[in-house]
Amino acid sequence: MSIRLENVEHVARLARLELASEEKDRFLGQLNAILNYADKLNELNTDDVAPTTHVLPIHNVLRDDKVRESLTIEQVMKNAPEEEEGQFLVPAVLE
Repeated sequence: MSIRLENVEHVARLARLELASEEKDRFLGQLNAILNYADKLNELNTDDVAPTTHVLPIHNVLRDDKVRESLTIEQVMKNAPEEEEGQFLVPAVLE
C-alpha cells in the first residue's frame, strides 16, 4: 500500500493545514516509509498468536449500572454560559 500526493493534500485539507509543495513531498515520503515499515508485519507468521488488546492480562473493573433519576433541565443549565429555551447557546461556526 502506498500513499499518493492527493491523499496527503486531502488529509492536509481535513486538518486545515496549508502545506508548501516541498512539505507535501516530504510528508508523502515519510508516510510511505511508515507504511512500508508497517507492511513488514504481514511477513510474520502469527498463526499461533492469540489476539490481544494489551500485553498484560489486565481486566477492567467496572461498576454495575444503576438506574437513577436524571438531572433536571434547570440543574443542567445552571452552569451553562448561555442558554435559550432549555438548550445550550453557542456561537455559530461557519466557513
